[in-house]
Amino acid sequence: MLNLEIPLVITFVGYTAIIMLIAYLSTRLTSNLSDYVLAGRRLSGPVTALGAGASDMSSWLLMALPGTVYLSGLSMIWLPIALIVGAYCNWRFIAKRLRVYTEVAGDSLTIPEFLCNRFRDHGYSLRIVTSLAIIIFFTFYSASGFRSGALLLNHTFGLDYLPSLLITAAVIVTYTTIGGFLAVSWVDFFQGTLMFIALLIVPLVTALHMGGFIPTVENINTISAIHLDPFENVSILGFLSLFAWGFGYFGQLHINTRFMAIRSIRELPLARVICMNWMTLALIGAVATGLFGYVFYYQQPLAKPDTVFIALSRQLFNPWIAGILLSAITSAIMSTVSAQILMSASIIVEDFYHGVFRKNASNRENLWASRIILVIVSCIAVTIAAAPNSSIFEAVAFAWSGLGSAFGPTLLFSLFWRRMTRPAAFWGIITGAAIVLLWGMLKPLLPATIQADILGGFEMIPGFLSSCLVIVLVSLRTPAPNEEVLADFDKTVAMIASEEAAMRSEGKSKGSQRLFVAT
Repeated sequence: MLNLEIPLVITFVGYTAIIMLIAYLSTRLTSNLSDYVLAGRRLSGPVTALGAGASDMSSWLLMALPGTVYLSGLSMIWLPIALIVGAYCNWRFIAKRLRVYTEVAGDSLTIPEFLCNRFRDHGYSLRIVTSLAIIIFFTFYSASGFRSGALLLNHTFGLDYLPSLLITAAVIVTYTTIGGFLAVSWVDFFQGTLMFIALLIVPLVTALHMGGFIPTVENINTISAIHLDPFENVSILGFLSLFAWGFGYFGQLHINTRFMAIRSIRELPLARVICMNWMTLALIGAVATGLFGYVFYYQQPLAKPDTVFIALSRQLFNPWIAGILLSAITSAIMSTVSAQILMSASIIVEDFYHGVFRKNASNRENLWASRIILVIVSCIAVTIAAAPNSSIFEAVAFAWSGLGSAFGPTLLFSLFWRRMTRPAAFWGIITGAAIVLLWGMLKPLLPATIQADILGGFEMIPGFLSSCLVIVLVSLRTPAPNEEVLADFDKTVAMIASEEAAMRSEGKSKGSQRLFVAT
């Protein structure tokens, strides 16, 4: 049954119009493939920060995470903690080297291109394996995002699932196709701000509606004290499953691509501070939404816990504000899916169409090829989402684990180990991806008691560690990299050291000036 409340419809249409306007304006600054894929490497620190955060969190931040906390309580708190630690390490260790090294290694626009340039690989095996792994996991990741959008429209307006899915896909594909990476980044800055505000307002108003923060927590303790116990029903395997999510950050290429696009590593410290504060507060808001929603709906439990944020927004706010808050979920969905489908299309064009079949293609031809392939990739993801057979959390856990296991170790060793070889990268990616893909077949063979303890994400532990082991063993058993490869590595290290020294010198100079003025 349709529920077309005028305020909700107007806010959603207005939100969509803003997104399309941003996409249109960004086309004026998109003239070639580099602009379309990496925004010409000219993003500011704040735009990079909120773009990375928004594309990272996706719909699970406003739907899946509050839903799991609603069901399990603070025993799920280890997942946000692991994500905060993993995100910080990613910013601290990956961002700087990836930004510099991708430019040193032939001004690489994509991760597959970077790996080929990093090892001076002129064949196609590494490029093909890398691209296939990315496309497989991103397609399923994107499908979970499209499904989230369909569920949002279904619960908000009463639309059937399929029309909701098609509307969601149409909006995301349109603005991404038109504007490319620059549009995605500007939109994510806007969307990240909206998500942040929504995740602070909803739990705050929910607590106030029930008498305040302390009375709400006391009610939770009275109804179900185990909901406030972070160790309740968490086995060692369950804890490892949740904490393993932190390792996945090193391989989340739709996030790491943001590091490649920032205009200078000098802006990374500011970007890191902004993103980590945004992420920490947003995760706290998501956890609080799940906890407070549990006690709010205790008398009449929700049939679908994933919709707790939607239900609270609609029940506690007037339709105009609710429309804005629900647009935040749309923001979370769009920010991640747009980054993923754009990267998939960019990889196909840069690494196959332009890199293999049409090496002399013009910038305009490559640009239009990227847009056409983006639509094709999106259609495949929508087809998968049209027959949903798993929860949002499970789908995200599978894709996150696959990307983290396949690319996390490979990127870490590529950026920090001078001795790593091309065959090691090839077999490392295959090992990590294969273990995650096989995990679904192996898990049912385990005893039922062990299966109950293992949560989504556990497969990243054997996948990540096995990939690391394979990379080390293969590198040591194959010939050392040639002088050109080693020279690029040394040049990257030297450039970073030079920039860091200059930044320290400028910092001391500014400190001395402030001291002089104060004196």
